Amino acid sequence: MTTYKLLVIGLSAGGYPLIKRILQALPKNYPLPVAIVAHLPGGDESNLAQLLDASAQLHVRMATDKQVLARGNVYLAPPGYHLLIEQNGDAPLAFALSVDEPVKSVRPSIDVLFDSAAEALETSLIAVLLSGANSDGAEGMATVKKLGGLGMVLDPRLSEFSTMPEAAIKRVEVDYVVSLDEIISLLLSVDEKS
Repeated sequence: MTTYKLLVIGLSAGGYPLIKRILQALPKNYPLPVAIVAHLPGGDESNLAQLLDASAQLHVRMATDKQVLARGNVYLAPPGYHLLIEQNGDAPLAFALSVDEPVKSVRPSIDVLFDSAAEALETSLIAVLLSGANSDGAEGMATVKKLGGLGMVLDPRLSEFSTMPEAAIKRVEVDYVVSLDEIISLLLSVDEKS
């Protein structure tokens, strides 16, 4: 039985209502910390934490450098920074922020978060990719699957912008290509499996 330690989620165009629904559904005693990279136009990321926190049961905040991850919390990549997961031996999971070059023209990059999380956690990671108009996240999801993590992608036919989920499905065989309701059900079942 796999013990999961982290949930990572990537989204872009069309993803805001989806992530809002997911966070509304996760209970305040959810067993995993959640890390999110969202690409939103015109700097809207800056108030995304407050918008999501207002309707979520979990505490939603911007991630900070060297911050230790704690269950019951949702962390957003700050605008203009890549968000990475660090695991040093027995030390708790922590974030690192980077101003390295944009990946696929974006910073923060979903690929960067997914890659670093997969390398730190291997089979203890759940990765979810939602709606988006670019292919960011496909390479990261391939890394997640290569290292034994669980991968879920929103069914492109149900996505407002299908480029992101389609790119991931073309790149790698994920565990689930399902509706948002099914993603939520799977995430809620983590409690029983972890």
